[in-house]
Amino acid sequence: MKRIGFIGAYDKTDLMIYVSKILVENGLKVLVVDSTTLQKTRYTVPCITPSRYYITTYENIDIAIGFETLQEIRNYTGKVELEYDIILLDIDNQEAFDNLEIRTADKNYFVTAFDNYSLKKGLEIIGKSEEKKLMTKVLFSNNMSNDEDEYLNFLSFYYGVKWSKEKIYFPYEVGDNSIIVENQRNARISFKELSQEYKDGILDLVSQIAPKIKINDVKKMLKNI
Repeated sequence: MKRIGFIGAYDKTDLMIYVSKILVENGLKVLVVDSTTLQKTRYTVPCITPSRYYITTYENIDIAIGFETLQEIRNYTGKVELEYDIILLDIDNQEAFDNLEIRTADKNYFVTAFDNYSLKKGLEIIGKSEEKKLMTKVLFSNNMSNDEDEYLNFLSFYYGVKWSKEKIYFPYEVGDNSIIVENQRNARISFKELSQEYKDGILDLVSQIAPKIKINDVKKMLKNI
């Protein structure tokens, strides 16, 4: 079982669900854990009987909401070990960063735009530590400039993070958000109208999270999802 952290103050919920959709379409069993302060998935993912904490299934993706630790999820399911191939952890606060043991995750992504709130609040989640945790940048930007990246490097100097050489870029807004909102209204996950840049970013994430998946096959699959 792989545990993958998605850390940051920037909204990551839809991104993680779209990545998960590709993973489950390729036969993997996936759990998304929403441990964020606002718990957006309560409002964007359909559920018949929501409660303070619950696990619901959406498009073959299991989504856990309201849990503070993985042990709480084990207790809820009655499983000593969670029976998933991949668990994606949505983290936007330091308490969840500690409780969900992000420092021992198999891979961690730092997801941010370049407004000061996303950058500075996101780094606060990681905290300052002599032990530097390797993370991969997932960057939402209109410009995709070196100046933006260098600014993030400058801000993160004293924080407990070491950046991977890999970076994944997403366009900040080229109409993708409107498509995602429309998909939410229709209670579906559809890739057809998303920009090619957005789909390319998702494919980059999938190839890193599950290297055995053949990306060329996924590109063909996306035409029908």
